Amino acid sequence: MRVLAVLVTAQVLSVANSNMIAVALPQLSSDLGASHVQRQWIVDAFVLVFAALLVAGGVLADRYGRRRAFVAGLVTFAAGSLGCALASDPGLLIGARVVQALGPPLILPASLSIVTVTFSAPGARARAIGVWGAGSGLGIAVGPLLGGVIVSGLGWRWVFGLSALAALGLASAALRLIPRDAQAAPTRRFDHLGALLVTAVLASLVFGLIEGPGRGWTSSAVLLAFATTVLLAAAFVAAERRHPAPLVDLELVRRPVFAAANLAAATLMFVMLATSVYLSDFLQTFRGSTPLQAGLTLLPLGAATALFAAASGRLTARVPARVAIVVGLLCAAGGALLLSRVGAAPGAGLLWPALFAIGAGAGIALPATTATAVAAVDAARTGMASAIHNAGRQVGATLGVAVLGSIVTAHATAGTATAYADGLSIALLVATTALVATAAITLKLVPRTRKARDSCTALGALDTPPR
Repeated sequence: MRVLAVLVTAQVLSVANSNMIAVALPQLSSDLGASHVQRQWIVDAFVLVFAALLVAGGVLADRYGRRRAFVAGLVTFAAGSLGCALASDPGLLIGARVVQALGPPLILPASLSIVTVTFSAPGARARAIGVWGAGSGLGIAVGPLLGGVIVSGLGWRWVFGLSALAALGLASAALRLIPRDAQAAPTRRFDHLGALLVTAVLASLVFGLIEGPGRGWTSSAVLLAFATTVLLAAAFVAAERRHPAPLVDLELVRRPVFAAANLAAATLMFVMLATSVYLSDFLQTFRGSTPLQAGLTLLPLGAATALFAAASGRLTARVPARVAIVVGLLCAAGGALLLSRVGAAPGAGLLWPALFAIGAGAGIALPATTATAVAAVDAARTGMASAIHNAGRQVGATLGVAVLGSIVTAHATAGTATAYADGLSIALLVATTALVATAAITLKLVPRTRKARDSCTALGALDTPPR
């Protein structure tokens, strides 16, 4: 159990740092003089690199050893966190966030793989994977609250300082508790070009989305970014088709059920992270909330996700997967629609039910999307399928901060509470539309009678290297 505690804590730490920063943004922006665009990059630099390298991290863990990858990820994360704590200007902070984000793509795939080989009995493995899976929901739940406590008591730099200390402590515990794993001789070449191209595609796309409101959507820099995205995406597809062991098997992406499951998960994350970031900013900047009060306001979002995910995991084996996914998407859409009235909201009386509905929808749908994505492929490729699915979630979170943030930023330049609230309301209406459209696509692509294969059994094959 001590091994499982180390693995789950590392996962919570990795996920929490995606949204823990939300409650620290106003204070650190004031201290460092960060602009609205730089605020977006402080958030997106982390989730962008996290998303782009998650599949590559799983392959590296297979290639060089799970324990080694897990510890290396924690040490890298600690180094980046320390850099964030010491940053003296927004540019240095963004660079340190990039370094910090290099850790989780190693930590998460390696930790799940360690779970599957440490707990060999089917019952114990199922329970362990269930606990591990709850780590993401717990990370989402505690991130803003923990960030609020730290910022209120010690200041924003300690959000990163304590993260560095925690990561180093976990690395030390891992070296003591997790046995060395036998390192198989690499049998396939690592797809370096694929990893580089997918990172470049996401970076150029996010750059265009974030810089668009400030520079103008028809500016040369933004148009060049979008053109570069298209060219790099075409190069990535061509490279993956030729590589003997591609980072992403394009045949998987073309499967309708697999594509629908990934789209649903990405859309939910698209809404959740952006909501955390911009609602927290609005509450602290224009409503006079402290970081701790903002974290408490956001608590229903993560708490509902964790609560309903536990129930949904058991429900997935009994009902058609598309029912759970569609119900979850529509529940989250209802919450986003209610939250779009944030400009008129007098307080938590409206915010809490709306945030709870979004979190409940995510908790209902996300376990079903994971099980459906893994069940849509043969057993030999569940590792790659899971890595792509988790990467898709992070891509959704990245694009949510960029796309919805661009809408907020376009209005927030006026510097008034009304302008910011108007931008946030429009962004949430866009989020509502995206959730409803994704629910319709799910109904179209996921068969009526498909039931997701037992997720714990499917995930048990994750220690098999993807082919």
